[in-house]
Amino acid sequence: MSFWETITGSDLTRESKVLEARAQALPADYQAAWEQIKNNLYTYGDFSGRNLMPIFDNALGLLEEASADGLSIHEVLGDDIPGFCQALAGGKEARTYRDRWREQLNRNVARKLKRLGG
Repeated sequence: MSFWETITGSDLTRESKVLEARAQALPADYQAAWEQIKNNLYTYGDFSGRNLMPIFDNALGLLEEASADGLSIHEVLGDDIPGFCQALAGGKEARTYRDRWREQLNRNVARKLKRLGG
């Protein structure tokens, strides 16, 4: 990956288009689940989302294999798609962008209070 691709994110755009083309080949119920998976996983991404690309690729691969095997989407993912996505992102310890922002805000407030108090 070149410096320019890293800065502009063109590599991510290219990878996203490939993933979406693969997803379009899935049955409708699998496509709906893919949309839910993407929406749930985005909260675990870093600023660019670059860390999620391998996870997206693997999740889509799972859906493709399950579809080829004739399994229903419920057999593959169950009822808890957010829980499935959390497990993909690293389990209960996985931090969302909200968690990171909250920690940063708490550090900044604590730093300001220390300066004011003494």
